[in-house]
Amino acid sequence: MRFVRTAGGSAKKPRPRAQFNLRGRLMLVGGALALCAVALVVRAVDLQLVDNAFYQKKADARFLREVPIPTSRGMITDRNGEPLAVSSPVESLWANPQELANNPAAVARLAEATDLPVDYLSRYVSQRKGKEFMYVPRHRRINPAVAQKILALRIPGVFSQREFRRFYPQGEAVAHVLGFTNVDDQGQEGVELAFDEWLSGTPGAQKVIRDRHGRIVEHVDLIRPSEPGNDLVLSIDRRIQFLAYRELKRTLLETGAASGSVVILDVATGEVLAMANLPSYNNNKVSGENRDAYRNRAVTDLLEPGSTMKPLTVAAALEAGVITPATQFNTSPGWIANGRYRTSDFKNYGVLDTTGIITKSSNVGVSKIVKLLPDREFDAFLRRFGYGASTGSGFPGEAAGIFPTPDSWFGTTKQTLSYGYGISVTPLQIARAYATLGNGGRAVTPTFVKGGHSGESQQVLDPRVAAEVMRMMQTVTEPGGTATRAAILGYHVAGKTGTARKSAGGGYSRRYIAYFAGLVPVERPRFAVTVVVNDPDPSAGGSTYGGGYVSAPLFARVMEGALRLMDVPPDDIETWLAAQAAEEAKRAKAQASAAPRATVSGAAARAVQ
Repeated sequence: MRFVRTAGGSAKKPRPRAQFNLRGRLMLVGGALALCAVALVVRAVDLQLVDNAFYQKKADARFLREVPIPTSRGMITDRNGEPLAVSSPVESLWANPQELANNPAAVARLAEATDLPVDYLSRYVSQRKGKEFMYVPRHRRINPAVAQKILALRIPGVFSQREFRRFYPQGEAVAHVLGFTNVDDQGQEGVELAFDEWLSGTPGAQKVIRDRHGRIVEHVDLIRPSEPGNDLVLSIDRRIQFLAYRELKRTLLETGAASGSVVILDVATGEVLAMANLPSYNNNKVSGENRDAYRNRAVTDLLEPGSTMKPLTVAAALEAGVITPATQFNTSPGWIANGRYRTSDFKNYGVLDTTGIITKSSNVGVSKIVKLLPDREFDAFLRRFGYGASTGSGFPGEAAGIFPTPDSWFGTTKQTLSYGYGISVTPLQIARAYATLGNGGRAVTPTFVKGGHSGESQQVLDPRVAAEVMRMMQTVTEPGGTATRAAILGYHVAGKTGTARKSAGGGYSRRYIAYFAGLVPVERPRFAVTVVVNDPDPSAGGSTYGGGYVSAPLFARVMEGALRLMDVPPDDIETWLAAQAAEEAKRAKAQASAAPRATVSGAAARAVQ
């Protein structure tokens, strides 16, 4: 032991050093670790058992999502099962704005991949940086191959989802009937709108887990399966529809007309077999331009029907018993007073019987007939044929027409009504009225659905009177009538031309609407057709503006094809056989005249040799 000497010379004994206690320290550290372990166990029990629901909800809010399962819209087909509207799977690009907003390089890469201006996309993203979802502009419902090409670049925050897009194989030929859907696959026009609830499917839903980048890493649960929409079978025959569209387009090009419509109904069922309009549009690529072309003129446009009204005026008088088909009327001198104006015929036809009034389309004659009818009786008759009310087809935007009541009639209102002025109707209403005549006076509601006829119909005219009017209208398409260009070889055709002046500024202009309404075959009518050609140019191709010259040939071309396509047997065999015999005689004569020339040519050849 060492002693330390102090300054006073005395020595101080040193304090002994404490011994190191390893065991105690180990116990202290072990106890601390045990307390920490107990704390962790308690916390785990709290998280897993006590507050499990609360923390699970917090975790789910970050990573668990309920996402929709897209479903396809029901297919629309024609009466023969040919597709008119189908839904095809497509991809829609979407992005997380929060992730893109903090990554200018990713925005620039996305802009380059999508051909979008960088400044535009940057503004678009920054305006939505508080959200977690946005569709990439102009890249919703795009070709899956294009979407996959962009996704292959692995741009942060950019993803895609499956959707469906509507496709219309027939394009503008059937556009006005079908209409179109919007970007959310909801019907906007036509049949797509009228039957939107039927065609729309029910989207499904499922729970998924997304990672922090928004990618789906696990499918957790199926909440409900998706249900596709119901298919719809229309009454439209695709072949007849295209035929009507093609011939209408040809007529408008030949006549320089502004627009036109063709409506074809099945006489017995009221089914719309074709409804074509021009101008048209491509419903595969709908834009905000030229909205006027989207209008289905056959059901929305109101027109004064002109002389197509005359058969109904005659039918009203026949039903009332004030005339017979043989009753005669003196139409000289070719005009009749109409207030301050005149109602004139094309020329002075002299004395005509009732049938002749229809054959020659005499305004004077029908004006004299309608004078024999009481106002309210004539009004009620026309309303029974559907004028002044919607046809009930269910087509969106269908017009009811304008038909003043007798209380508002004055002066010569009834006279002008008798030949189709002072009343406004749609082409579909005209077709329905003529179908009623061809159906033995029984009116059927038009329908765009195959088999959509409920079986309910209303007898609005005595069948005997309807048959008499049909025979009168048959003379219109025969020699001496105003619509010989509507004749169809092998079939009797009943019809009526119409040439109505267009109203303008309280009066009438020198512009016209050319009509032809007809039924074929007469013996057992199958088709009721209305052709409307609006504002034909008389100088175009040397044509005129009359219904017999403009609309009647269109009717004949369309019906020749339709009768063949629907395998309708002819009802005028005699005329067909006579035409065949004449053709064979002509061919034989041509062959006979060619034979001597061949002999002379052979002799000349031998002489040269």
